[in-house]
Amino acid sequence: MSKSEKQKMIDGENYYSSDSELVADRLRATDLCHRFNHELPSRQQVRRELIHELLPNADKQAEFAGPFFCAYGYNIKIGQPFYANTDLTILDIAPVTIGNNVMLAPHVQLYTAAHPTNPEQRATGIECGKPITIGNNVWIGGGVIVCPGVTIGEGSVIGAGSVVTKDIPPRVVAAGNPCRVIRSVDES
Repeated sequence: MSKSEKQKMIDGENYYSSDSELVADRLRATDLCHRFNHELPSRQQVRRELIHELLPNADKQAEFAGPFFCAYGYNIKIGQPFYANTDLTILDIAPVTIGNNVMLAPHVQLYTAAHPTNPEQRATGIECGKPITIGNNVWIGGGVIVCPGVTIGEGSVIGAGSVVTKDIPPRVVAAGNPCRVIRSVDES
């Protein structure tokens, strides 16, 4: 029995995003994001319910300042406590795993989507995704972009404006474009 395009996507294999099941899943996520983003901030319980419906694998107490956008929602796993400041985007083509005690500053972007570099292959509509993993006790600064396939080690800090293209080890401060280790978090 052959895999569905959805299962291929989740497994990190080449897949076609134009598949009707995936189109429906993205539309559902977009609708829920829209509802969350247009709900009054004072209606915190309604906003929590919408986020939990969108992100069934996130801790129920995860905090999102909004606006927030994701591609599917079901590929995102979030520990506790978790705080995302304004304008978080997660393209969860592949799994995104976020540990406990993680804080994201404004305008963080987590991208698991990848496309062929060959233009003829890209024109066929084939895509793939590579997972992102963020360890426990990580702080990601404003405007950071995390690219497909990256792991950020436990206890690390990513400086504002960084573009993270490669894995970051545990307990370091890293920054830049491309993001590089600057020092240990234990150094003063």
